[in-house]
Amino acid sequence: MSELQKIPDKPLRKGYTTGACATACVKGALIGLLTKKIQENVTITLPIGEDATFYLQNHVITETKSFCSTIKDAGDDPDVTHLAEISAEVELNNHKEIIFQRGEGVGLVTLPGLEIAVGEVAINPVPRKMMRIVCNKILSNYNLENFGVTITISVKDGEKLAKRTLNSRLGILYGISILGTSGIVTPFSAASYIASIRQGIDVAMANNASELLINSGARSEKMLREIFPKVPETACIHYGNWIRETFEKIAESPQIKTVNMGIMLGKAAKLAAGNLNTHSGKTTWDKKFIAQIALEAGYDKEIANMILSLNMAGRLREIFIFAPQEKFYQILLKYCYKHCHQIASEVQLNLYLINNDGTYIKYIK
Repeated sequence: MSELQKIPDKPLRKGYTTGACATACVKGALIGLLTKKIQENVTITLPIGEDATFYLQNHVITETKSFCSTIKDAGDDPDVTHLAEISAEVELNNHKEIIFQRGEGVGLVTLPGLEIAVGEVAINPVPRKMMRIVCNKILSNYNLENFGVTITISVKDGEKLAKRTLNSRLGILYGISILGTSGIVTPFSAASYIASIRQGIDVAMANNASELLINSGARSEKMLREIFPKVPETACIHYGNWIRETFEKIAESPQIKTVNMGIMLGKAAKLAAGNLNTHSGKTTWDKKFIAQIALEAGYDKEIANMILSLNMAGRLREIFIFAPQEKFYQILLKYCYKHCHQIASEVQLNLYLINNDGTYIKYIK
């Protein structure tokens, strides 16, 4: 997934959220409907208080409806919706309400646990608020307070883009979510990934889960689910590189009693040293610390020096046979367990070191 890409070594350009883009389209379309004039660009105020200008295209204005779109610019963030075409169609209604409808490529909420109710279009609360503010201000400006606005948001190829996200795991089907709390996309901040972790745990609890499987990604999840075949998919969470944030959410969730965690060797080598963000752009494995683990496990200095000569943590398997009885791995997992358990001390944590071939070593406390 994009969140695992290498972070460029250069100043990074910020971009705009899908929610900000949708709001700009709503503003342009509604003014166009009321004036019957195409709005080539509009400026909106973002939730953080900054103004942002968006260029609009593909205008269609009829007597009762108006449509326009914009191309999302995510800056230098490897967002799956970068350069996606986001559009809004608006029409007045007599309900004095701002009504949101699902257009093509926007998701539908099908599971409880999210901030949006089951059966609703997947437009998050902050973008909804942004669009309501824009519509109400425009209606007031044109003395149309007795009307409401029906808004249909669409994303070109949104259903295809959604396959590159965790939406289906959260019960969001048929398209992407319209997201954003600040209006700004900060490159490589992983805000959307971390939000999906928190949402995933909320969905698991709303579906009566008290036990989670947490893994770095799809490969380790597949291996761990062979150990726990009865745990439902809604209780499987990808922590990616954000172990701290995952366990912080677990600590906030007393319904969760048991956590089964799968981790692969490269990430375990970082986590053991206390690095709870394991992104390669943020941390590297500490060979000196891992060498100390070998000494603690009873190996001699020659073995420790062999560790210091390695260029990647995965090569530890060349020194230590990947087997449950290998003491080095138990000491490594002891430190991994310590850092995670310190954050979420109330849960039963079962820790599994997973090899590339699907074999595993369970930590024995």
